[in-house]
Amino acid sequence: MRISAPVFAVLVLVLSALPADAVVGGREAPATPWAVALFDGGAFFCGGALIAPDKVVTAAHCTVSRSALGSRDRLPANLTAVVGRADLDTAEGRVARVAALWRHPAFTQVSAGDDVATLTLATPLPYRPIRVGTAASGQARVYGWGRTGELDAPSRRLREVDVPIRTDAECAAAVPDYRPGGMLCAGYPEGGKDACEGDSGGPLTVGDELVGLVSYGRGCARPGQPGVYTRLSRYRELH
Repeated sequence: MRISAPVFAVLVLVLSALPADAVVGGREAPATPWAVALFDGGAFFCGGALIAPDKVVTAAHCTVSRSALGSRDRLPANLTAVVGRADLDTAEGRVARVAALWRHPAFTQVSAGDDVATLTLATPLPYRPIRVGTAASGQARVYGWGRTGELDAPSRRLREVDVPIRTDAECAAAVPDYRPGGMLCAGYPEGGKDACEGDSGGPLTVGDELVGLVSYGRGCARPGQPGVYTRLSRYRELH
């Protein structure tokens, strides 16, 4: 969720009904079988990652649908998870219904943290899950189907971009509501590469481990505004 985008960008989102939080300054991703695209009633709304054959982790704010008319909790019966489909305009991969949804009970809004949720699938999927790991300062990679710029259209193909994980001190200096422990931030001081509107819930990885989820940011790829991610090492006992 990008929480301080220009007013014009917000109007574009509302009027065009495009999916929210894509990758800026990146490239098309190779086969990434644990990357998950989430759909509500057939409409793409967020990313996620397969952490067990029947379990997807995503952002808690993805479990709430917000529009100009208000907000509502997403219902598991309306949700599907698509795995193994880099191009959303194809029929590749597998589709699974969501049987149950768990949202962190302390979640209220992205800037308050605890932005994590899990979806239990009705059918286990035959793809290798990604392991949850511990983040440290250094290079990471973020994935998503979102916008490729603040006012650009979302991508229908999975994209990836490399961004450096910043220290907690750097994150706190750049993000007033940053909360060490449950959050991490990543991005270049000069901007140019970032997650964006439509990448929410998408994976941030280091090597072959999942270390974060796209949570929020101010605009997309702006100088001095790193993206903020849920630090998954704090939430290893995911329901």
